[in-house]
Amino acid sequence: MEINTNILDTIDTRELGRELQAARKSRGMTQEEAAKVINAARTTLTAIEKGERRIKANELIMLAQTYGRQISDFVRPRPSLELTSIRLRGPAFLSEGDQQQLEQSVELLRQYAMDYLELEQIVGAPLTRKYPAEYATANTSAQQAAESIAIQERNRLGLGDGPIPMLRDILEQDVGIRVFYLPFQPSTVSALYFYVEPLGACIGVNAQHAEERRRWSLARDYGHFLVARQKSHGSFLSVYQRVPEEERLVDAFAMYFLMPTSSIIRRVNDVKQAAGKFMLADLMVLAHYYGVSAEAFTRRLEGMKILPAGVWEHQKERGLSVRETRQELELDYIPSRDHPLPMRYQLLAVNAFRDAKITEGQLARFLHVDRLEARRIVETLQEQLPYMTNATRESDDILPGKKCSGDA
Repeated sequence: MEINTNILDTIDTRELGRELQAARKSRGMTQEEAAKVINAARTTLTAIEKGERRIKANELIMLAQTYGRQISDFVRPRPSLELTSIRLRGPAFLSEGDQQQLEQSVELLRQYAMDYLELEQIVGAPLTRKYPAEYATANTSAQQAAESIAIQERNRLGLGDGPIPMLRDILEQDVGIRVFYLPFQPSTVSALYFYVEPLGACIGVNAQHAEERRRWSLARDYGHFLVARQKSHGSFLSVYQRVPEEERLVDAFAMYFLMPTSSIIRRVNDVKQAAGKFMLADLMVLAHYYGVSAEAFTRRLEGMKILPAGVWEHQKERGLSVRETRQELELDYIPSRDHPLPMRYQLLAVNAFRDAKITEGQLARFLHVDRLEARRIVETLQEQLPYMTNATRESDDILPGKKCSGDA
């Protein structure tokens, strides 16, 4: 196998280095093990992966073979995405080890986003953006602005004031935000959000968390998108020690967006009229109904003065087990679409493969699985969506799972 050395002389060494690092990690190899493949010191491989040292043709051939990849995977033209600012929801303080893990999580999200953009370019199907104009929040309290924006967005999206059954689908299909469910580390990180052209808005949610927490993270970052989507904080990672006004606003937006005031009042009154009082079981059932945690719903009722302050702390002191209570009430897990990749992303990859625009190996790479699993995904999607369009057509209108209007 030969490589045109002119390509290696002109290719972006940082992008190539990132690709090589991602391929090595997906193979489960350390830098020291990979360095032995090319008969070099670990520091040499580190410099290659950082883009500080240009790789030689024979080295690239040996590493590609070791990683089970094609040379074309590394030297093909690819879109470039430089993240200058990213919003993080996580702990106020990070250890050095946690910081390194976090940077790897950011890079993981960047790689997935780049793959999405590359697929669109291969297929010729850019994502349709249905973005509203940014909402003005000046001269308004965070609480007032948050509730007003939540009501306007629900109306714009045709959601009424009922529960939102599949928030991820709505943000992907009806707004045009790219949402990934990825195993971020450290596990205390809930979500990562960034906005960069030509990609647009992208949210990475920690797949290790329960769906009610993932929904809350999605709603919060949607709030960021609505009020300051391209705002730069001046640093690569923003970890807050004091909660800024915008963070208070998006927290409140998530609360009002997922648990509208009018709907809660109506539901609670219905329960009281039927049973004469509002019990712990009713609280758990309604928390499940709105797709939020029991704690979030309890604190919402406390804030509305429906319950007295301190109810949640009192229940925890009494030894409340949310899991056991949910099981006793036979409450299933909240429905979710758990796949790391957006459905549209998967469809683009499958359509590109069907139209012979990518090979099976490239399909597996785009889907981040082995070839056997890639074939299974193709078969599954073809069974579920037998009316899949050709890759040259926009795929936004063929996705399953539509939003519901009003109360269920």
